[in-house]
Amino acid sequence: MSDLEAIDRLDAALRAVAVTRTNFSSESIPMIRDSMNDRRRASAEAETAAAGVPVVEDVARAESGAAVPVRIYQGASAPAPAVIYCHAGGFALGNLDTDHRQCLELARRGQCSVVSVDYRLAPEHPFPAGLDDAITVLQWTVTHAARLGIDADRLAVAGSSSGGALAACLTHRAADGLLPPIAFQLLHQPVLDDRPTASMLEFRGTPAFDGEAAELMWRHYLAGQPASPDAVPARRAVFNGLPPTLITCAEIDPFRDEAVEYALRLLRAGISTELHVFPGACHGFDSLLPEWSTTQRLFALQGNALSTAFREG
Repeated sequence: MSDLEAIDRLDAALRAVAVTRTNFSSESIPMIRDSMNDRRRASAEAETAAAGVPVVEDVARAESGAAVPVRIYQGASAPAPAVIYCHAGGFALGNLDTDHRQCLELARRGQCSVVSVDYRLAPEHPFPAGLDDAITVLQWTVTHAARLGIDADRLAVAGSSSGGALAACLTHRAADGLLPPIAFQLLHQPVLDDRPTASMLEFRGTPAFDGEAAELMWRHYLAGQPASPDAVPARRAVFNGLPPTLITCAEIDPFRDEAVEYALRLLRAGISTELHVFPGACHGFDSLLPEWSTTQRLFALQGNALSTAFREG
């Protein structure tokens, strides 16, 4: 399929805004970071004012001395269930502003606290730096649950794109008894597999994020290290013991097929799993058009899944 044919499959609303490819070369990353951070910073201020969800900044600290900035969204009264959230950005882009709107929506609709992780970025900090930071935040949240107004017995993880990989890796370690128990995982347009898939090959030059950028992303993140199950969620052999899961993804997305296959593997392992593929959408559609009706359906679906999981848990 040609790039033009793929673009023609996009909803008309997205064709108007998803007009550029992501150049993910090492030379381009600093410029993309600056541009993205400026845009998201400006929108985050307005979104906070409109949401009515209290937001506080803090720093998660580990016994090793590591310090990870966090932003906490308080969508419910204490003691509230909590979500550890890892933002999108191909392991190399983003900060606490990147998925600010998404965290506000999760907190408000899911009736929970959301602890967003400002993890270190590749290529300067390849695997396992970002995952180590997410682990630090999860453990810190449990240790300081009383002060944070959080119910440590009702924890979920969530992530978008590369943040989905970090969230999935947290659940793996929790299932192996290496981290506190996790009751639910929410993975949106997740990055899960470094190996080629049909959608990765099909969408080589599409707007937003494409297969070529995905290959560079993994190169930056792994930095010559083997693609092990510790870093690449889909390479895990055993899925038993993982928590109930919601996976959402887009039709015109190089990561679509790995998200679908991961959901099927969870189901085959007996894990309660819900999968939604949004037609006519591309990677990052919720960031490009947060007020779009499809994005609002996504936010409602995610919020309902979280509130249900916490209520039933």
